[in-house]
Amino acid sequence: MLRAVIFDFDGVITDSEILHYRAFNEVLAHYGVELTKQDYYKTYLGLSDVDCYKLLIKQGKLSIGPTQIDSLVQQKDLVFKKLAQTEGHIIEGVRDFLNLLAKNNIPMAICSGALLSEIELILEEAALRAFFEVVVSAEQVKRGKPSPEGFLLVLKKLNHSRKPLIRATECVVIEDSHWGLRAAEAAKMHTVAVTNTYDADQLAQAEKIVGRLSELTINDLQQFCR
Repeated sequence: MLRAVIFDFDGVITDSEILHYRAFNEVLAHYGVELTKQDYYKTYLGLSDVDCYKLLIKQGKLSIGPTQIDSLVQQKDLVFKKLAQTEGHIIEGVRDFLNLLAKNNIPMAICSGALLSEIELILEEAALRAFFEVVVSAEQVKRGKPSPEGFLLVLKKLNHSRKPLIRATECVVIEDSHWGLRAAEAAKMHTVAVTNTYDADQLAQAEKIVGRLSELTINDLQQFCR
């Protein structure tokens, strides 16, 4: 039985991945570092801001101490918010799909590697916040995707004061990256991939792949949870 749908945010709800890329580079420019778009999408896109900076340090590309990471995260957050207010928008088909789930009384949640303030800003401006019962963001978990920690926290929050409890196998996760799909699989949840960010051949591990959320029906989602 389908009991919940959990969404990634960047690349699924909003097309803000390119804004994150630009915000990272604006901050990194002060340290003589520039990520190519190809490298960002291949290596860093699925990581939280903290994990991205940690990896850059580990790779020897960013010469700062670990104690400086929080400052860079705050700087990048400010740059991203400015970009999102003028250039961010909701992906086509998302609003109709959310309305479809709401009409069928399916609880919805977000599990994202973005910061909560970034997610809330875009949801509020698009008048979508009311659709989501739970939002789990980067600062609420110790390990980002591909760890299942975020999805398991979403499930825990959804089950607060809910009986009967929602099981992981009754959840469908919608993702746009292999990092997210791996995390959902590790959480024992069902997976749908949208090709907003990567081609279908890079998302082959998903149980279903679509070009737009508007291609999905309630019956499609229910089939996973039987």
